[in-house]
Amino acid sequence: MATLAFRDPVFDGATDPVVVWNRSEGCWWMIYTSRRATAPTPGLGWVHGSDVGVASSPDGGRTWTYRGTLRLEQEFGRNTFWAPEVLWARGSYHMFVSYVQGVPETWEGHRRHIMQYTSPDLEQWHYCGRLPLSSDYVIDAAVHARPEGGYRLWYKDEADGSSTWSVDSADLSTWERPRRVLATPGGHEGPNVFSLGGWYWLIVDCWSGQLVHRSGDMASWEPAGKLLGPETACPATCAEDVGPGFHADVVVDGERALVFYFTHPLADGGGRGTYEQRRTAILMAELEVRDGQLVCERSRPVTHALLVPSNAGMRKDKV
Repeated sequence: MATLAFRDPVFDGATDPVVVWNRSEGCWWMIYTSRRATAPTPGLGWVHGSDVGVASSPDGGRTWTYRGTLRLEQEFGRNTFWAPEVLWARGSYHMFVSYVQGVPETWEGHRRHIMQYTSPDLEQWHYCGRLPLSSDYVIDAAVHARPEGGYRLWYKDEADGSSTWSVDSADLSTWERPRRVLATPGGHEGPNVFSLGGWYWLIVDCWSGQLVHRSGDMASWEPAGKLLGPETACPATCAEDVGPGFHADVVVDGERALVFYFTHPLADGGGRGTYEQRRTAILMAELEVRDGQLVCERSRPVTHALLVPSNAGMRKDKV
């Protein structure tokens, strides 16, 4: 069955996980948005003002220990960091993280950008600048190596109906050719791209699960079903596995994969007015390809742990 991976012991609002191998410590790190579910703030102040949290696992994801937050501030004050994407490439770690200035109490009217950082060890981060993307309302980066070389970054553009766009880079420094990749009725967020079972897969959070698209070349995508819908939840075996699985990350190990996602187990149909409704849990479940389809059975026990990457530094299959 889906397994409870982690709850943030400070603010109890861990969301948007990315799981990466820490070459220095020799263990897995989970890096995530630390929403402040316990903060008595008006409006959406609890969603903003968030740091990037860290938990580590010495046993392949079976247990996680809270380690604190990363120091990413590059201007005055308390600001907002969301949805980190982290990969090891070209001799360093690269982070692409959503950024909002300050702690707004409302969602609308506040610019959102994606910032890039680099690090030798996942602890000390150097600010590289803001990515030149398609609007001033962009969040949720995901990066994967292109089959023909270089890298592609996907993201959500809220100014374009919450659609998914992409940009390309030869060296993870200069980004070009922003273009729309995917638009869906009502929008979506949190794109994640990975390869498994002979296909490239693009999943996006439609707030009632993960819409799935697949591709043979990463250039064109076809609909391929849905994962982690509320009807697939399994609270009988994991009390935190309630409702849809939000903003997921996938770690691939050969033909095996684990998906990490978060839930609002006490959200009562979508309300977020109380701590109980705001609090989150990060879970993990097994993912596989069957007959060309991506399958995740939340009721199926997780039977394997994360292994040490073959190059002792590769996050997913992105390098």
